[in-house]
Amino acid sequence: MRWFAIQLIVLGLLPAGAYSSEVNVIPLTISGYEIAAEVAHTQLSRSQGLMYRESLEENTGMLFVFPGSGYYSMWMKNTYIPLSVAFIDVRGIILNIAEMQPETLTSHDAAGMAKYALEMNKGWFAARKITAGTQVTGLERAPAAD
Repeated sequence: MRWFAIQLIVLGLLPAGAYSSEVNVIPLTISGYEIAAEVAHTQLSRSQGLMYRESLEENTGMLFVFPGSGYYSMWMKNTYIPLSVAFIDVRGIILNIAEMQPETLTSHDAAGMAKYALEMNKGWFAARKITAGTQVTGLERAPAAD
């Protein structure tokens, strides 16, 4: 598989960075809903995020792990998929959820000191009535931020 992906990158059929042997996916649970979360825990993976992707499977998302708790912001530069982002504190409690439009530089800010941000397809949280104050479990499986 790796050889095939490298060949596709060389041929220009996949963008560089679309394939990584270091992709970590962990299961998370929110209000009984299971999520497969790709983990962005390095500076490079956090910077790349979901840029250049054209779709995101149902019940999958990207978990951003920050080096420490802080007032983080997210934006959608070079991101083609409409997304919702939940900012999550160190205890796993959702602080706030923001709806984000593709390919914009609008800043969406954490309402408090966040340790994590979870991006899902736009409307995913609202459709399941998940709001601020909801507990996210499984975050202990995420690698520490680099």
